[in-house]
Amino acid sequence: MRRFFKIIRNIFLLLVAAFVALTGVLAFNTFTHHSRQLQVAAIPRAEIDAKAAAARLAEAIRFRTISSYEKPDQHADALRGMQAHLEKSFPAFHAAARREIVADYSLLYTWEGSDPKAQPIALLAHQDVVPVAPGTEKDWQQPPYDGVIADGFIWGRGAWDDKGNLYSMLEAAEAMAKAGFKPKRTIYFAFGHDEETAGTKGAKSIAALLASRGVRLDFVLDEGLLITDGMIKGLEKPAALIGVAEKGYATLVLNAQATPGHSSMPPKQTAIGMMAAALARLEDHLLPMQVRGTVSEMFDTLAPEMTGFNRVVLSNLWLFKPLLLREFEKSGPTEASVRTTTALTIFNAGDKDNVLPGHAEATVNFRLIPGDTQASVTEHVRSTINNDRITIKPFPGNTDPPPVTGTASPSFQMLGRTIREVFPDVIVAPGLMVAATDSRHYVGVTDKIFRFSPVRANSEDLKRFHGTNERLPIEGYADMIRFYRRLIENCAG
Repeated sequence: MRRFFKIIRNIFLLLVAAFVALTGVLAFNTFTHHSRQLQVAAIPRAEIDAKAAAARLAEAIRFRTISSYEKPDQHADALRGMQAHLEKSFPAFHAAARREIVADYSLLYTWEGSDPKAQPIALLAHQDVVPVAPGTEKDWQQPPYDGVIADGFIWGRGAWDDKGNLYSMLEAAEAMAKAGFKPKRTIYFAFGHDEETAGTKGAKSIAALLASRGVRLDFVLDEGLLITDGMIKGLEKPAALIGVAEKGYATLVLNAQATPGHSSMPPKQTAIGMMAAALARLEDHLLPMQVRGTVSEMFDTLAPEMTGFNRVVLSNLWLFKPLLLREFEKSGPTEASVRTTTALTIFNAGDKDNVLPGHAEATVNFRLIPGDTQASVTEHVRSTINNDRITIKPFPGNTDPPPVTGTASPSFQMLGRTIREVFPDVIVAPGLMVAATDSRHYVGVTDKIFRFSPVRANSEDLKRFHGTNERLPIEGYADMIRFYRRLIENCAG
């Protein structure tokens, strides 16, 4: 009996020792995980005529620059009308820069730098917007294309995505041109017209034009991640996430073939049945969640800024990664940052209630985390549905994830410094852009692509992207102008 108790005691002591050792490791990792934030002084807030700037953006919203795959020219008049509005609104900038029209509707401005040896940069935005979902117009607090200014906001489709970025860039450039500013390095302003339909005409053509001229850009900055407020659990300060990586885009069209016939004599396998089973399997067998690359670096950067147990978790992912992934799985936006997502978007089959259709077609959209490819996702679909009677066809415009931009570059540091100068209360970290942007077409002319929109947002604001009641706060818009002005000063002043 004594021997038994001795064994129990030794096991207990071993467990205590293991607990103490584990606690020590967790504490060491947590408290030696130092802040990576640049220490910079906030700059005086530049004077902005926010009322006049808001009025110009509101006018821009009234041009219904809706892009369409099927009818790419249907809103040509709206695009040309908005471009005329740009010339009228920003005369000093138009006098200082050279404007070119590319692929019929896209715009490329060249603001020539005084130092021909300095590598140029490009600021990107897009002129087009998504349509308003039919039947939801009545749900808007203000008509979506009226460009109403009310309650401290600029309301309407495109206010945030992406006319706010486009106009705030030019508001900044206009004020600087009026003041006699001349950039030391050349700055390109590239405004595509079909970003919402993959940018294969606009941004792709602009990038090809630059490449044909031998232009090599230091970096490009496009729309992207935001300054999120109250959206990261355990982080008391707002987080400004710079998208150094972007998901790939892969839409696959599935087609199930079967013998058509009378519904009174259905066979064992029907086209709709096969397709329904295949889609159910895809939803039941999602691609795995993974913490790697940019997402891992984001957690490393945020960990020292966290409070309480959240700091311990992010500082010790070697132990707590499963716990973190379970939390991320509870929410679509967070889950999307750690998984190649599977979205069933279109289903077409049959046209009469008593006729068995000869085929059923479904469209599935995947957003690929870096490391996955179109080929690997296609193979996942093929093996998951496991049905040779269902063909798989890729959609035009599919792209693998673009290369990840490193965070050690002077350009990333300059961008982070600019953010903290204009928004001194925020934490800056790299992040993964879960949607696609025009910037992916520029991989041939630069190895540094950043995706960041300098505006604060909460969880409710995210619902407005491509949704109902899109709006931009006037004061937030003024801060966007301040950001772009400071960015130009820092990189070309």
